[in-house]
Amino acid sequence: MAEGDGVTGFFEAVTTVFEVVGVGAMVVGFLVAIGVSIRVWIRSKDGGHAFKTLRETIGGVILLGLEILVAADLVKTVTSTPSLTDAAVLALIVLIRTVLSFSLQVEIDGVAPWKRAFVTGPQVLTKAVARGNAGPAD
Repeated sequence: MAEGDGVTGFFEAVTTVFEVVGVGAMVVGFLVAIGVSIRVWIRSKDGGHAFKTLRETIGGVILLGLEILVAADLVKTVTSTPSLTDAAVLALIVLIRTVLSFSLQVEIDGVAPWKRAFVTGPQVLTKAVARGNAGPAD
């Protein structure tokens, strides 16, 4: 067995670990998201709030899983024999996962990233003014 075979085997194992961790994060996160949403539903008696919690937590879990799977694809591509086909496949996978991540983030936040400051900025200013008008805290 040549020295390169051991290194290649190591990186194939690392890629497999990343893939398993990415999928595992999504599975475990999905179960945790359901548990959290049920708990919110029981405590608040508000199905709409529980559903929103479920959507946000599942979206976050999927984003985390996608990031880990992109890392696995990067390790796989960087450590394999370089070819234009491998680079094109990686670019396509990263593009698809980036679009999915972006879509999920917009779905979770309810606003495009470049418009987030226009939405959250006034809210932050309003809270700061309200705190200032409330007087000193005890």
